[in-house]
Amino acid sequence: MRTRLRCRVLLWGLSLFITASGAANAESALRLEWPATLGTLSATTFDTNRVAVGAAHVMIERLDDGNVRMRSDSGFAEGARTVVSALLEPVDAGRSLRPVHQESRSFDEERQPLGRLEINHRERMARCYTPELKKSGEIALPENDRVANMTLSFLFLPLVRKEREKLDFQIFLCGLGMRVVDFDAVLAPESRDGAKPHLVEVRYGPDLGLANFIAPAFLPKLSFWYAREAPHSWMAHRLPLYGRGPVVFVVRDGVPLDWLGER
Repeated sequence: MRTRLRCRVLLWGLSLFITASGAANAESALRLEWPATLGTLSATTFDTNRVAVGAAHVMIERLDDGNVRMRSDSGFAEGARTVVSALLEPVDAGRSLRPVHQESRSFDEERQPLGRLEINHRERMARCYTPELKKSGEIALPENDRVANMTLSFLFLPLVRKEREKLDFQIFLCGLGMRVVDFDAVLAPESRDGAKPHLVEVRYGPDLGLANFIAPAFLPKLSFWYAREAPHSWMAHRLPLYGRGPVVFVVRDGVPLDWLGER
């Protein structure tokens, strides 16, 4: 009887150890900066010719439980649009933020839903959904993942302050087969030498190994812009609204477009 009891206690303890170990591995390895400001930032969506095509906004709020929620909506007033959100939790005694859940929903030029992308860091799962919001597939996230789809504006601040020369992270993609792709980010050359007086530009893209020498000719330009002076608030970004979707600029209201440099 005592032997059975010891076995049960041992198995119970082992199950707790496995559960605890799994939970630790399930957490994102990213440590993100607190945003410079909380609240809602009004912005405008521009096409690649820098013509205004629709309103946009970024909302960042502190929840009652201490977590931080971000939501952004941008796109064409009468066409393609994307809504993204992220939930982050304070870590490292409140000094940093860590992603808990990320999500995006996109709509095409006819304003028809394209589906949903979801990243659940606690479950270590990334999922894709059909336009009818039925799950079309899922993959397990890597241990200690660095998936940063909807949290890039939080991620790049060490580059802006010139504390780092390069940042490595990951992006989860649904189109053309679900996969997690390695990305990296650096300061634009003109931001490193101070040629842009008002803004700092961070450029990022997939890490394709040797193909990095030819890939820029075939890939869209991806950038985030921040104020040069502290607290280095987000000012604009350039990216496709969704996979193979139109490339747009989302620019904080009041920021002149010529601050973003040449077209």
